[in-house]
Amino acid sequence: MGKTMSEKILSAKSGLDLKAGDIAWVSVDKAMLDDILGPRVQIAEHLPKLSTGIKNVDNVVVISDHYTPPATVKQAEIVKFTRDWSKEYGIQNYYEFKGPCHQVMAEEGHVVPGTVVLGTDSHTCMGGALGAFASGVGSTEMLGIISQGKTWLKVPETILVEWAGSLPQYVMAKDMVLHTIKHIGHAGATYKAIEFIGDAIDALSVDQRMAITNMAVEMGAKVGLMRVDEKVEMYLQDKGIFSYEAFYSDPDATYCQVLRFDASSLSPQVACPHEVDNVHDVRAIKDKAIDQFYLGSCTGGRYSDLEIAANIVKGKKIAKGVRFLVSPASQSIWEKASQSGVLGTLAKSGATILAPTCGVCVGLHSGLLAAKERCLSTSNRNFIGRMGSTEAEIYLASPATVAASALKGIIADPCDIKE
Repeated sequence: MGKTMSEKILSAKSGLDLKAGDIAWVSVDKAMLDDILGPRVQIAEHLPKLSTGIKNVDNVVVISDHYTPPATVKQAEIVKFTRDWSKEYGIQNYYEFKGPCHQVMAEEGHVVPGTVVLGTDSHTCMGGALGAFASGVGSTEMLGIISQGKTWLKVPETILVEWAGSLPQYVMAKDMVLHTIKHIGHAGATYKAIEFIGDAIDALSVDQRMAITNMAVEMGAKVGLMRVDEKVEMYLQDKGIFSYEAFYSDPDATYCQVLRFDASSLSPQVACPHEVDNVHDVRAIKDKAIDQFYLGSCTGGRYSDLEIAANIVKGKKIAKGVRFLVSPASQSIWEKASQSGVLGTLAKSGATILAPTCGVCVGLHSGLLAAKERCLSTSNRNFIGRMGSTEAEIYLASPATVAASALKGIIADPCDIKE
């Protein structure tokens, strides 16, 4: 019987012949700790009580991203604690002020096809765009992982999602994943793998593919996976990565569910408050007044996201009385967008350019919402209170939709702006 990508990766990392439903100890290739649920929660307190210390310090990556740059003394103390703890344990792979952890993990070459990557952030599943079994874990589980170098995992069943056809202009990967979530539901893929295939996926840049696997967890999935192709190979080569073993599902692999969508008929999508699966065509809810527009995060702040937004607002001004916040997904993206003029174009339209950070997305700093305010965001969650007041509303959309809407001050279809 054929195997899925998940079954093959976890078989290789356990030394066993595994199938969906099996539970096994697997080697962990990279363990990522962030500043919000990393060393300061459980790990720093309990690691000294274990006799092992850190099993393989070279496999540990620590990234301060949620509280950077700090907005309060408490946040500054958390970042300092994370920095000092990493130094104490000799962790060379420590980053801060570089941007959201998932983007930094990919950019710095810590996500490699065929490997197991676990992190203390639920959107670690973004690494599946590079063919890795990547997933989020809790702090207690991470304590065991760094002390043992391995952990137990249940091999997930796999949902196959095929996207065929070509996307219309100004319809993006974010629209594809929101539409997928609408059909699967916020818990419809709980502890399952989702494998994304099809010529519409193949046509996407690696940047855009990451927006899809990033949100696999918004369906409850353990991982979101894509095949390694020439684009991924080139992405990895650019990071100096040439040696790895990529895994591909067999033609006769068993899937627990198969969904097929037509990209050519897809229109811009919006997830409405307060559930990520409350998804509608933008035309069904357009004209909703918005106070703040946010272009950024590990879901919508990559270079291709900033570039399409800049093309839409070039030579125009955002609507009077609204805010347009832009946070590139990493320092290197910030530099590239600055050098190419993309950031300048966005700033001339009225956008406020922020540091690369998780702060806005998770409501920690740099753009919190007041009561009764609405935000249209490229980020990945629209839960109550996620970006500030529990009386605020968060709508999720693609970078193209956010940019087009910022020009009007209301939710708008980017195709209409172009016309």
